[in-house]
Amino acid sequence: MKASIARMFDANGNRAREAYRVLEDYARFVLASQVLASQIKADRHQLAHVLQTLSLADGFIYRDVIGDVGTGIKAVDELERRNLADVVTASAKRLAEALRVMEELAKTISPDAAGTLESMRYRGYTVEQILLRAARGQQQQQRLATLRLCVLLTESLCRHPWQQTLEAILAGGVDCVQLREKYLTDAALLHRARTVVTACRTAGVLAIVNDRADIAVLAGADGVHLGQSDLPCADARKITGADFFIGVSTETIEQARQAVLDGASYIGVGPMFPTATKPKLHVVGPAYAQAAVAEIPIACIAIGGLTAENIGAVTTAGVTAVAVCSTVLGAEDPQAACLKIKSQLTATLRPESPTGSNVGNPGNYWTTSAG
Repeated sequence: MKASIARMFDANGNRAREAYRVLEDYARFVLASQVLASQIKADRHQLAHVLQTLSLADGFIYRDVIGDVGTGIKAVDELERRNLADVVTASAKRLAEALRVMEELAKTISPDAAGTLESMRYRGYTVEQILLRAARGQQQQQRLATLRLCVLLTESLCRHPWQQTLEAILAGGVDCVQLREKYLTDAALLHRARTVVTACRTAGVLAIVNDRADIAVLAGADGVHLGQSDLPCADARKITGADFFIGVSTETIEQARQAVLDGASYIGVGPMFPTATKPKLHVVGPAYAQAAVAEIPIACIAIGGLTAENIGAVTTAGVTAVAVCSTVLGAEDPQAACLKIKSQLTATLRPESPTGSNVGNPGNYWTTSAG
């Protein structure tokens, strides 16, 4: 084997091993995902095996650091990383580049080894996607972990004019306003959404639009909330981009698991209790909330028939955030109604709150989505 090819294998083998180690440690120490860390580790060891079969396990004997003209070449942004997502991105790109170089070189020596390196490169693309989704998801979960009270704003349920009600709930300390208007024209819905977003942005509150990913994006909202019959979450993500909050309503643990696989930021769990706002034949109750909090690795927001008087039943189940509608919108004093619910939430939350044991941990879901 030519010394020049051996040196290229040595350099790119080192790049790939270093990149694998960064990605493995991120999966291990940041995501606490044993399955994903094991998968990356297995590929790292497979690379060592490939190099050994090519008689390149001792490639360092061809190394010439002093004579390498590339050691002093640095890109402008090579020494800057804004966050851990940048670290993951840089390492994943380095891994793909290194594997591609070795794959092309192996074609001159061993087609079988080249095929193995190609498969590893494709797996690396999937790992990158999984890790970046998890990294961005963790950033979203940090914001959602502080969320306690979401109010669904629907004009027909407001006792006072909807603009006045919006001002009142913002003054009452709501953490998220969810615009739910099913019968407005597209133009009217967009106009109202922009009004709500502006008010929420001023108050430092999340603004979510129900059902319509296109309207949510155009209005500059923070996210969209989808029902089971709305645009699927995975397709909505193609409209909104990676950093948008997407919530999905769920009534079963199977729907909750699918929401995770589809890239949801949070799930709505309910209905918790019977409600006239959105009548349901089947009320899943706090038992489902408890099951979701125990298993689902994203934020769970309880909804359905919740009031200041019965919130303790869902916080006991481990829920740390609730979404309400008529109990606030129909109140004589919506601001006071919000304050009362938030006070009751604070009084009944578990000591180990705010995030729950699974939030931010992709567990097996990320690996499952890799195929």
